[in-house]
Amino acid sequence: MYLLMRTLLVLFASASGYLIVLQIAGESPLVYAGLVSGLLIAVLAIFFEKRIRSTPLRIVLGGAIGLILGLTVANLLTYPLMLNYKSEYFVLAIYLITSIIIGYLGLSIGMRKGDEFDWHKAIAIFTEHQKGVHEKPKTAARPLVIDTSVIIDGRIAEVCETGFIDERLIVPQFVLQELQHIADSSDPVKRARGKRGLDVLKQIQANNKTIVEITEKDFPEIKEVDTKLVALAKDLSGKILTNDANLNKVAELHGVKVLNLNKLATAMKPVVLPGEVMNILVLKEGKEHGQGVGYLEDGTMVVIDNAKEHVGKTIDVTITSVLQTTGGRMIFSKVREDLRKAAFQ
Repeated sequence: MYLLMRTLLVLFASASGYLIVLQIAGESPLVYAGLVSGLLIAVLAIFFEKRIRSTPLRIVLGGAIGLILGLTVANLLTYPLMLNYKSEYFVLAIYLITSIIIGYLGLSIGMRKGDEFDWHKAIAIFTEHQKGVHEKPKTAARPLVIDTSVIIDGRIAEVCETGFIDERLIVPQFVLQELQHIADSSDPVKRARGKRGLDVLKQIQANNKTIVEITEKDFPEIKEVDTKLVALAKDLSGKILTNDANLNKVAELHGVKVLNLNKLATAMKPVVLPGEVMNILVLKEGKEHGQGVGYLEDGTMVVIDNAKEHVGKTIDVTITSVLQTTGGRMIFSKVREDLRKAAFQ
């Protein structure tokens, strides 16, 4: 079916080119140029049709609008020539050259601007207008540009499942390439991390509570991925979601807002105050004499004085102090007094 349609397109375009030139120039060798032109146009149309299949709809729409505007401008520019010049060959040549140049410029600019245009916001505003909503439309949520560290970390998938993130997640193509490079590494640890990141991304895409967009936007003049992320966030007027402390600093220097998933995890840890009693499993001995070490459910380390003899047991401890470090929190405690007295009896 496709072959038949393409054959008919070539025949129709060639015949149209022949007849159009025949009407303009009459019986002359120039009609064969019209035939060849129609044939070439049909071949180009088939070529573009194949390319358009893999092109996002927003780029196709932008290119179509740009092409129509370009051809309209070309017709307006060449129309006075048709009235003032009697040479049909000259008018035809100028018309074709002007249409090709301005039409191509319109197509190129339209495709580029179509990729940059925020279609989601435009559709939302149009929908509200159609419903008769006259109040000022709400400001669209700023998209979140996510980096490789957040995807590999994996916790972002669980956060998305909760529904707390209502912004669009933007995954740049160069981040996917970095993930693929890590997944193909000869180092088994890196390879496992890369494959985990790809699995996490698939999990987020399957979640209908979060919109995930993969953008082809790139900045070839920029080599470092972190700098590209900052440039993309500025271009989209968005924010960066990361676990990377260095990227956090670079983005803040460029005035880009950053959401750090590690800071969120730290903020969500339960507040522990000195004097509270907790039930802790003593997993191992501590570095200091007589100490034991246990962990809370969120991974926070609990150092317990005089708990060496309770290793492997779950005991009640009294919190003595809480230390906040760059790597997280550490809780210091001691064995509850009644348990300690019982141990010495």
